[in-house]
Amino acid sequence: MIPVIVDAAFVAAHPDAVLADVRWYLDGRDGRAAYEQAHLPGAVWIDLDRDLAGHGFPATQGRHPLPSPDDFARSMGAVGIGDDSTVIVYDDTGGMTAGRLVVMLRVVGVAAAALDGGLAGWTGQVEQGWVTPVRRAFTARPWPSERFATADETGIAAAAGRPVLDARSAERFRGETTVVDPRPGHIPGARSAPWNAVLDEHGRFRPPAELRRYFASLGATGGDVIASCGSGVSACMNVMAMEHAGLTPARLFTASWSGWSADPDRPAECGA
Repeated sequence: MIPVIVDAAFVAAHPDAVLADVRWYLDGRDGRAAYEQAHLPGAVWIDLDRDLAGHGFPATQGRHPLPSPDDFARSMGAVGIGDDSTVIVYDDTGGMTAGRLVVMLRVVGVAAAALDGGLAGWTGQVEQGWVTPVRRAFTARPWPSERFATADETGIAAAAGRPVLDARSAERFRGETTVVDPRPGHIPGARSAPWNAVLDEHGRFRPPAELRRYFASLGATGGDVIASCGSGVSACMNVMAMEHAGLTPARLFTASWSGWSADPDRPAECGA
């Protein structure tokens, strides 16, 4: 398996890698339009809503539930990712949306990494327009349960004082704004760990030693950590950052706050 975070030199050294653009915006901007305006040479665009999320699930599964293994395999094959592909994923936010694909691929054994710094971390030329993928064979594999956490497991962990890291902004965590969530607040006992806190002032991942200190300050040093956010997307930044730091990656609570808060029987906590 390749490192979870790679740089532009790694891309240059792996010319056969599939470059995947996963730009997506919570504010409704068009990720595909951004891709067509400028993207890494040969990169394919992946639609987070269509390719990296399931559909037809109850609201308690969140806005971006995992797709079925068969659906994910079809989507990956259609965008040119195969069983033996090396995949380098980027966005323009330092990994906030790219991380979702990186984590999904890595947990089923496909070599995938995020480009450090995203589009801004690229030092070469860019191109415009659309790249038509060459379909490849991608085998459907079950999602490994040990890499994901259910709502019940997450609630029990947080109540017991075990680290549940919420990657949403501090304002959303505290319940000062809801954006697209059914209710304000956070899972009782969860800890605020905004996704961009793992990046430096240049939008690149902080050094491993610095990340270890950061996660230690959150009590997230062992192997029993759960990553949450709004809908299981930005939480992947903490999953990747823990692996980059040499720690056991957190389990992903895919439904996250969007799923938790859709269940009126689950409690909410506001404030820090």
